Amino acid sequence: MGDEGAHPGAEGTPGGGEQLALIRETVRKAKEPKAKPRTWRGAPLAEGLPVARVLVDKGLLHLDQFFDYAVPAAMDEEARPGVRVRVRFGARVVKGRREGGTLHDGFIVERRAESDFRGPLAPLAQVLSTEVVLTPPLLKLCRQVADRYAGALADVVQLAVPPRMARAEREESPQAPSTGGTGHGPPEPGSWARYATGPAYLQALARGDTPRAVWLALPGPHWPGELAAALAATLASGRGALAVLPDGRAAARVDAALTELLGEGRHVLLTADLGPEERYRRWLAVSRGAVRVVVGTRAAMFAPVADLGMVALWDDGDSSHAEPHAPQPHARDVLLLRAAEERTAFLLGGLTSTVEAAQLVESGWALPLAAHRDAVRSAAPLIRTVGDADQARDEAARAARLPSLAWTVTRDALARGPVLVQVPRRGYVPKLACGSCRAPARCTACAGPLELRDQGGTPHCGWCGRPAADWHCPECGGFRLRASIVGARRTAEELGRAFPKVPVRTSGRDAVLASVGAAPALVIATPGAEPVADGGYAAALLLDGWALLNRPDLRAGEEALRRWALAAALVRPAGEGGTVVVLGEPTLRPVQALVRWDPAGHALRELAERAELRFPPVSRMASVTGSPAAVAELVDLVRLPPGTDQLGPVPLPVPAVSATRTRRHGTPPPGEQWERLLLRVPPGSGSALAAALKEAQIARATKGSPAPVHIRMDPTDIG
Repeated sequence: MGDEGAHPGAEGTPGGGEQLALIRETVRKAKEPKAKPRTWRGAPLAEGLPVARVLVDKGLLHLDQFFDYAVPAAMDEEARPGVRVRVRFGARVVKGRREGGTLHDGFIVERRAESDFRGPLAPLAQVLSTEVVLTPPLLKLCRQVADRYAGALADVVQLAVPPRMARAEREESPQAPSTGGTGHGPPEPGSWARYATGPAYLQALARGDTPRAVWLALPGPHWPGELAAALAATLASGRGALAVLPDGRAAARVDAALTELLGEGRHVLLTADLGPEERYRRWLAVSRGAVRVVVGTRAAMFAPVADLGMVALWDDGDSSHAEPHAPQPHARDVLLLRAAEERTAFLLGGLTSTVEAAQLVESGWALPLAAHRDAVRSAAPLIRTVGDADQARDEAARAARLPSLAWTVTRDALARGPVLVQVPRRGYVPKLACGSCRAPARCTACAGPLELRDQGGTPHCGWCGRPAADWHCPECGGFRLRASIVGARRTAEELGRAFPKVPVRTSGRDAVLASVGAAPALVIATPGAEPVADGGYAAALLLDGWALLNRPDLRAGEEALRRWALAAALVRPAGEGGTVVVLGEPTLRPVQALVRWDPAGHALRELAERAELRFPPVSRMASVTGSPAAVAELVDLVRLPPGTDQLGPVPLPVPAVSATRTRRHGTPPPGEQWERLLLRVPPGSGSALAAALKEAQIARATKGSPAPVHIRMDPTDIG
């Protein structure tokens, strides 16, 4: 029959039973209600990965976690990990929906198919920007920093990612010029040849190796060019490089040296002086991979450099490297974390050495990079001292602040160029005392120190600003005041009278000079504000050395040597007549280290003493400050790791109400009595201590404890 091949049992068609089963399955599916797409108030949610895990910008320890939000379908493409979003936080569940709450910014850290939270999810309110700014490596670094410093992740991210500037985001980041391949070839050793292993270090960077070194730079003007050469050598290997410096003036010197070496457009300078928009524009160029070399100040320690090959830090003893905002990380520790995590080269440089740098060398983690003693002697100026006994025998020193030796050196040096005078304090007379009994002169209202702001002026309180025209000494009843400490402006006035034909320039907090010319001049500067002189200074006077050495601080000697060396390094070498006169007792260790120009030896001796006393950096330490009740509450809640030593608590000075002083983070409010407790743990227990303190803070927040407790890991200012 002609239709035989079309019967139900024919090959290629289902058999009768199979066909019936297929029809029944089709009818069953047709009768089933269709699955509704996931929606929020009628709007569909994203398919595939409808959940966004968000870091909400709250900065509270008890909320230091990620929160899940639903992703509307309209935001599916834009809501990528790393972008900024706006979400509702603190919403309540009403009839199965989340209602209310306040809007907060945040970052998407992950897209997920499901949420661990079983209740209804609030949707993302807005994708603020499609720019990916919080990359996985940067997020991991921020988490490591937060854990090390017992802080909140959101606080660290605030430090790492600059505020958004919409106009800068709309602009494209121009790619750095290239000459093909990796760009410029490795630089010549140049002045690195003065160091025993300097050329080998540059060669290792250019090969793509990851050498780690603590660099003790020679005095003189060459260190910016040497640091720039290390950055250029890393770039020549096809990798990125990052250098962090303590202030904008130092960063500008390295920026100029790197521009001379590489040309324009191959690196960026990141400093606060740029302004928010320009700084964000340059940060975006780094984040997008358009530029791979960064020179900057403290905030640049988080710069997301692509294929990072080296991190460098200059002058780690400068307090500017310690972030004042919570959780107060130090740039040295952040860069050490990056070097270990991203497997980069490491360079810690300075004219002096901190005990932390000495520990890196002693432990073998880094190698010393220093010059031979012959090179040190040829680069350093001649150091001369004036001790207490010398000043007692010196008629000129008793009548004025300038001993005969200092006056003679200044007079002779002014015939050859400028002379730098370092004064520890700014102002006119920043501290007064009774002229009869020498007791410190204090304000009758708040007990703050009295100061004289200008010649012939009325004494004022340095804390509350009140005038003290009718002051009298409570100890002896005297009415006459004398200068206890003389500031930079008073010093400039006195030296101007002593050398009337020589121009006098001042550099301090109110106006910092970047440089001065080679003509004869007296340059009066406070520590850290010394300008660079063309051709170097002919001489330098380091006045009132006792003011630096007598500070109640564990680092007083180290800091005094660092400040003296920074000033002395600006002076011409001894072979060119450069001389430095320091007013300090020559038997003291920091003064001896300056005379011999042996900062590494000084740091090693300091480290040995710290090890004997079990002080940082040999041990890890945390300071806990707050009201007595708040500190006691935290101590009751915290579960300290084994071997923890509790030092204190001890009362802190009660600050007075001040119209001129800004309250620092972690310091008592005016008029309140706070305590400080130090917790010390042996090596290897620092992470456990940080975690325990963080858990205790979370427990206090959960209980609703109102009084704040400030925790600082590895404080740099232990008295």
